[in-house]
Amino acid sequence: MSQDFDAIVGVARGGLCLSHCVAEGLNIRNVQTLRTELYDGSSKRKEIYLFGSCDFSDVKKVLVVDDIADSGETLQAVMDYLEINFKNVEFQSATLFYKKSSSYEPHFWINEAKNWIEFFWEKDFELQEEV
Repeated sequence: MSQDFDAIVGVARGGLCLSHCVAEGLNIRNVQTLRTELYDGSSKRKEIYLFGSCDFSDVKKVLVVDDIADSGETLQAVMDYLEINFKNVEFQSATLFYKKSSSYEPHFWINEAKNWIEFFWEKDFELQEEV
């Protein structure tokens, strides 16, 4: 992966853990986020909602990071939004997992996913109080 990115955009929520790791590895301090909503629990919405904004003053190249390109709809929507609204910035995308059936292939991905992936940060857990 080229190390000449000026900023990272983590796609909330799944891309936040990975964007932090990538930022550490590439020594990039300019980490921003966009939040998307495509699902209500396990029910898929008719359209994707995108929240937030980014500031790319003095930025030329941005890496967009998410956990998985599953259907590809979320990452495609984020990339379209960024490319339309920041025409002078180059955007590339990276995911931890990529499904070949996805409608969008990230520029960089690490593992091919063939089945549903349950990430540890999606597991139900209960915080324990100190007694």
